[in-house]
Amino acid sequence: MPRERYEGRGMENERFSAGMVVRRKVLGDAHVDRSMARVDGIATDLQRLVTEFAWGDVWTRPGLALRERSLINLGMLIALNRPHELKIHVRGAVNNGLTPEEIAEVVLHTSVYAGFPAALDGMRVVKETL
Repeated sequence: MPRERYEGRGMENERFSAGMVVRRKVLGDAHVDRSMARVDGIATDLQRLVTEFAWGDVWTRPGLALRERSLINLGMLIALNRPHELKIHVRGAVNNGLTPEEIAEVVLHTSVYAGFPAALDGMRVVKETL
């Protein structure tokens, strides 16, 4: 999203900028550009919050590497049955250095804690995405 699209909408602060950097690193410029291009009046606040808080505050913390954060995200998205976000974060996990075999291990691991139906649905999304 060109800067002029979010200037004046509360999206020009330091946390937002830091969030955009890590969001682009994990998800890729093309995905972020598509997402931000769809931002309109009613979606502006949500995109700002997601970028500032999730990406600018949590994903930029020093306690875990991006690779480890991707592992956690995959497990949670499978458990929560969020296929759209899972697809996005499978691509991000690959960008963060996870192999298809490691991603499959995450799916297998979630089967014990989130149930086989969640893991089976998750594996379908993983296979479609990879």
